[in-house]
Amino acid sequence: MTLIMVINYLLLIICVLVGVAFVTLLERKILGYIQIRKGPNKVGFMGLLQPFADAVKLFTKEQTLPVMSNFLPYYFSPVFSLFVSLIVWLVMPYELGLMNFTMSTLFFLCCTSLGVYTTMSAGWSSNSKYSLLGSLRAVAQTISYEVSLALILLSFIFLVGGFDLCLFSLYQRDVWLLWFTFPLSLIWFASCLAETNRTPFDFAEGESELVSGFNTEYSSGGFALIFMAEYASILFMSMLFSLIFLGGDLISPFYYLKLVMVAFAFVWVRGTLPRFRYDKLMYLAWKSFLPVALNYLVFFMGVKTICFICML
Repeated sequence: MTLIMVINYLLLIICVLVGVAFVTLLERKILGYIQIRKGPNKVGFMGLLQPFADAVKLFTKEQTLPVMSNFLPYYFSPVFSLFVSLIVWLVMPYELGLMNFTMSTLFFLCCTSLGVYTTMSAGWSSNSKYSLLGSLRAVAQTISYEVSLALILLSFIFLVGGFDLCLFSLYQRDVWLLWFTFPLSLIWFASCLAETNRTPFDFAEGESELVSGFNTEYSSGGFALIFMAEYASILFMSMLFSLIFLGGDLISPFYYLKLVMVAFAFVWVRGTLPRFRYDKLMYLAWKSFLPVALNYLVFFMGVKTICFICML
C-alpha cells in the first residue's frame, strides 16, 4: 500500500511539473494576445515545445556563483523552495490511492509558511544589498497576506466542521460556496496573488526599482528552480480556489477545467493591472482584507453555534 502511495505521488509530481511547463507557455500566449502580438509560435507545432527548449537552455547554462555568497544556503534555497511547492500537493483530496490527510488545511498553512524562509535565505545568502532588500520586502508582503489567507481558511473550517479538504467537495454537491461568500473569494484570490508574488504584488521580482528582487544573483538552474516553484504554487492555489469555492469531484474533467480558468485569471490579472504602489500594500492587507476576513469568521462562528443549538 505504501509503495502504491509513493508511486501515485511521484506520478502527481511529474504531472505538476509538466503542467508548470505548459502554464508558462499559456501565460506567454495569453500575454501575447493581450498585447496584440503572437507569443511563442516557432518551436514545434504552435510553439508547444517552447517550454522544453527553455528548460534545456536554462539547465545547460553555466552556473555562476557570487564569490562573497554563503554557498550552502545560496545553493539549496531554490531547491528547498521547489521542494515545498511540490510537497504541498500531498493535500490534494483524491478519492483513493494517495495519502488522505484529516489535517490537510493545517499542513497547507505550514507549507506556505515555510516558503517565507526560502525567500529570506535566498536573499540573505546572496550577500548583496539588492537581494537582501528584495527578500525583506517579499517576506513582509507574504506574511501580511498570509494572515488574511489563514483567517479565511479558518472561516471555512468552522463552516464545514473539519480540517479535511475532502469536506469541501461533500459540502458543495448541490451549490457552490462562491455564491454565499463572494467577497471572501475575491479577498482569497487577491491574497493568493500576493502569496505567489504575482502582479500586482510582484515586488519580489520588481525589475525597475529592485533590480529583480531577492533573486538578483541567481542565473541558469537556480533561477529556473525559483520560477518553477512559483508556477507550481500558482497551479496549487488555483486547485485550492476551485476546491474551496467551486467544489466538485477531482475525478470529473469539469473540475480541472475550473482549475485552468482560475490559472487563466492569474495570467489575465498580470496582463491587465500595473504594479501596486508599495506604500498602499500594507494598507490593503491590514486595513481592508483583515477586517472583512475577521467579520466573516465571527459570522460563520455564529452560524455554526446557532445550528448546533438548534440541533440540541
